[in-house]
Amino acid sequence: MAALPLLTASAAPPTVEISVTGLRNMKGQILVCLTTNPKAFPDCSKDKGSVRMAVKAANAGDFTIAAPATGTFAIAVVHDENSNNKMDVAIFLPKEGFGFSRNPTITVGPPSFKSASFVVTGDTHQAIRMKYML
Repeated sequence: MAALPLLTASAAPPTVEISVTGLRNMKGQILVCLTTNPKAFPDCSKDKGSVRMAVKAANAGDFTIAAPATGTFAIAVVHDENSNNKMDVAIFLPKEGFGFSRNPTITVGPPSFKSASFVVTGDTHQAIRMKYML
């Protein structure tokens, strides 16, 4: 009997399970940005390799995002309460909630990529607490 060829499954990309806590309401959506680029953090719009998605606020307690590969990533989330796909600001302060992987201390401006970054070598989990300034 001839030997059957071995089928090798390509490894699936790692996933990051995210749980967002501290939402002040269930309106709108959560905008999610996953990036490996420190220069594009926390605004992924400048990173073509970033993973961006929107999740209904009601589903933000637990969802999964696929990382493109293993590596060092940081996550930024915005509670886009009015679903206009951007963070609204008033006098330079965010009117909507935000959060980051590893929940770094927020002083003036967003945290550094380093303070929010974590290593993905396989499936992992990040619990993100929302913060509201106004």
